[in-house]
Amino acid sequence: MRRGMYTIAALYQFTRFADPAALKPALLDLCLAQDVKGSLLLAQEGINGTIAGPRDGIDAVLAHLKSLPGCAGLEWKEATADHPPFGRMKVRLKKEIVTMGQPDVDPRASVGNYVEPQEWNELIRSDDVVVIDTRNDYEVAIGTFEGAVDPETESFREFPAWWQENKDRFHNKRVAMFCTGGIRCEKSTNYLLSQGVEDVYHLRGGILRYLEEMPAEDSTWQGECFVFDNRVSVGHGLKEGPHELCHGCRRPILPEDKARAEYEEGVSCHQCVAETSEDDKNRFRERQKQIRLARERGELA
Repeated sequence: MRRGMYTIAALYQFTRFADPAALKPALLDLCLAQDVKGSLLLAQEGINGTIAGPRDGIDAVLAHLKSLPGCAGLEWKEATADHPPFGRMKVRLKKEIVTMGQPDVDPRASVGNYVEPQEWNELIRSDDVVVIDTRNDYEVAIGTFEGAVDPETESFREFPAWWQENKDRFHNKRVAMFCTGGIRCEKSTNYLLSQGVEDVYHLRGGILRYLEEMPAEDSTWQGECFVFDNRVSVGHGLKEGPHELCHGCRRPILPEDKARAEYEEGVSCHQCVAETSEDDKNRFRERQKQIRLARERGELA
């Protein structure tokens, strides 16, 4: 495959699958046959994931997904890469396609008001609007919108509890929320509506669409956007960012962070060195050794 010819498609669709497990075999077989790699999650509430591969392969998988119940209007965001963003293909069965742990939340019933990227700046600069980043703390750490509130959550499951503890701060405010591709906001806006918040907004297509469509000179975005593939981060125009991944904690790091004393490839970085025991680190070292040996045998790209 020529350089620059990997097409990446990030997608989700809330719908009702009566038997997600029955959909898995054909979907996985098609992806493997089309040399498409990545990760797709199937649950009774729909599908979510990111895949990458040749143009024809991505088109074939997207056509298959659009044929599934309730997925005819499937939307996705695309980017390209010069190197393969994923090493293998996984189709997993989950209870939720994005885990919030709120069984009554149903984005198919109602969500907040969608805001197009071109209208987002004006909204979040309004005095009566609070803008909330619904992503995890390590994602927020490398980039967010100017003036955004960081809930400092380690997982999306913590968001409802954070809201209950902090909602009084935002009394009489309109609430605007955003996330990477839009899926978390489908649930978080439905949750806020169920809590009696009347004026709720979210960025259509998430940060990725904003970075794709908004010129850098007009942008209110600061930093890079974390993505869940081997690119690690992207900036305006979805250009691949400078970040790499610490394979000890799966958090983004910059190339210069690898010169710090706390960094050990595949084992730790300055963010996680104190979070794991020496036994953990020895396990990570053995894992890294096996990865190196597999590469030397030509078993890994």
